[in-house]
This record gives sequence, structure tokens and C-alpha cells, in this order.
Amino acid sequence: MNIVTESKLSGKPIADKSHKRPVRLVRWFIVVGLLLALLVGGLVWFNYFRGKMIAQFFANNKPPPTSVNIATAKSETIPNLLTAVGDLAAVHQVNVTSDVNGRITDIMFTAGASVKAGTPLIQLFDGPEQGDLANYKAQQRVAQISLDRAKQLAERQFGPQATVDNAQAAFDQASAGIAKTEAIISQKLVRAPFDGELGVRRVEVGQYLTAGTQIISLTDLSALYANFTVTEKDSGQLKVGQIVRIAVDAYPGQTFEGKITTIEPQIAAETRNIRVQATIQNPDRILKPGMFVTTTVVLPDKPPVITVPETAVDYTLYGDSVFLLSEKKEEDGKTSLTVTRTFVQTGKRVEGRAEILKGLKDGDRVVAVGQLKLQSGSAVTISTEPTPPIPAKPPRY
Repeated sequence: MNIVTESKLSGKPIADKSHKRPVRLVRWFIVVGLLLALLVGGLVWFNYFRGKMIAQFFANNKPPPTSVNIATAKSETIPNLLTAVGDLAAVHQVNVTSDVNGRITDIMFTAGASVKAGTPLIQLFDGPEQGDLANYKAQQRVAQISLDRAKQLAERQFGPQATVDNAQAAFDQASAGIAKTEAIISQKLVRAPFDGELGVRRVEVGQYLTAGTQIISLTDLSALYANFTVTEKDSGQLKVGQIVRIAVDAYPGQTFEGKITTIEPQIAAETRNIRVQATIQNPDRILKPGMFVTTTVVLPDKPPVITVPETAVDYTLYGDSVFLLSEKKEEDGKTSLTVTRTFVQTGKRVEGRAEILKGLKDGDRVVAVGQLKLQSGSAVTISTEPTPPIPAKPPRY
């Protein structure tokens, strides 16, 4: 049988196939690609729209300006001061003692009283010495009579010169005995060596006092020494006669003035510091030796420098900076205030003001109070409240 002649057969070769399925597959890929493109485009448009709306939201919802206090940088001559710490010492201070041993028979002072130089303080038992003194005085009188008689006889040539010499020697010996005994008696009466204030009594009547035992302290409070040290670098600025002002914790807010009287000629090899001594008058007797003091030496003035309140400077590890105020014109014509963080080089701090060596000029306005909420570019308004006082403001020198 011939396959070609069969009526039910198409007559096409068996190897021929239909091409309709590959066309459908291409269309399917095209549709999927379009859907993916629409999905990606939608995501991109959504992200763009969301970012735009967020930016528009923040642009229309700016935080209100921060209220700050403003200070103006100004050029001024600040006091040129050299500050150090030290202590006070008395110009005249001694622990009163006895030169000799003896039993105390009388105490003639009141603890804490003011005494003059030569005031008797205590009396030691001097009975034996008083007896010796009377003996020597009697010998002196006898020697004096013998000497006068020998001189008269010698003048008339009725007696030898040797008799005169012996009588003179006896008189001199008696006089020496009197002088020695009086010196010992004076040692038994202890007197104040200078004017001053007595301290706490350390002895009692009847006590046997050995030489060198402290009886009481005596201090002259009319003038005191302020001893302090400065570094080798600062020593070249000091001169005898410069004014020194001191402050003590016992009397806050008060200052006491004196002058440098001594500068140690040697610098300590261990600390590289030099010791300085100033004399402070103390007419009210309120300063006491041993007090801890803060000393300030008044040096010659330096040229004017730019200063700002100390509170305006932000001290950080990255450097010292201030927030500099600037004006900016808005699109609507209004003026807005913004701040810019500006790094500065600071110098000394005196009376609540900081010396600005570099970074500001005279007339610049800076934020004095309220920097904690600020960053560079922040909008601010000037507060009408007065600037609060600087805490723990140092005394004015």
C-alpha cells in the first residue's frame, strides 16, 4: 500500500513540524518583560516621589529658631596678671624658750594677749643667784674702800703701787661676779623679744623647765610674707617692687596688697621653679601665718586684644570654637539670623573674659549662652533675657 495515496493522510512529509509554538513563547517573554519594566519603574517612581515628599515635608516643617544670648567681641586692654599659689609666713615668729633650767615660780602673761618687746613672761626660781649677787656686791664695796685707801696712800708715797694693783684686781673681780650673776638672774626672767601676739600657754607654775622647752609662741602679725613659686619661663617678668595681690579662702571676695621684696637667685633643679617672696601689710591682724593663698602679680599692660565672654568659647579636644552670628536675606525679603561654628585660638582668661588671639575681629557677634542646641547653620533668635552672671566669678584685680 502506498502511503501517499491514502485519503486520510495529508501527504506532507513526516519530518515537517508546525512553527506556531515558538511564536507564542516570544510573546510570553515580551509580556513578562513589560510587566517587570512596569514594576521596576513603579518602584523607582515611588522612591522618587517618597523622597520628594519627605524633603518637602522637612522643608515646610523647619524647627523654630533657638533663642540665644549674644555678646560682641571687643578690643580691650586686659590686666596682665601672673597667678600662682603659695602660703603665708610671719615676718617675726618665735617659740619662746628659756636659756637655763629652773623651776617656774610665776607666769606673768595671758595666753592670746598682745605684748610689747621686753614684757616679762615667766619667772624661774633665782634665790641662789640673788644670794650670790648680794655677796658680790658686798665684796665690791669692800674692794672699792680698799682701792680708794691704797690710792690715797700711794699719792702721798706712804704705800707701794702693788697695794693699789691688788685692790684694783679685787674690785674688778667683784664687779665681774656681779655682772655674771646679774646675767644669770636676767636669764631666769623670760621676756618677750619683740611686739606680737601670744599663742597657747604650754607650761604651768611649779613646773621644772629645762633649757629649750617651748613656753609659748609669739607672732608679729603686723606684716606677713607671701611665699610662692613661679615657673622658669615666667621668672623673667618678675622684679622686686612689683605689686602682688593675694586672696585667701577665709575671706572670700577680699584682696590684700603687697610688693615683691625678694626673688630667689637660684632656680630649683628638681622643679625648674623659682621662689618669690612678697611682703603683705596686715594692719587688721586678720591674716595668719600658714594660710593658703592665691597670689597675683600685676605685670605691665600688654597691647589691646580681642576678648569675648568666657561662656562663649566651646572648649573641646578638637579645638576651641565659638558660634559666630551672621545675617541672611530670605526670598521674601526678611532677615534671618544663623550661626556658624568658627574655630579660634584662645589665650588667657581674666575676669570672666577669654582672650581671642586668632579667629575673630572687633565687632563680631557670638553666642554667649545657649550653644548646647546649636550646630553650624542653625537659625537663632536673640533672647531678650539678660545674660546670667558667670558662676564663681573671680575677684576683680
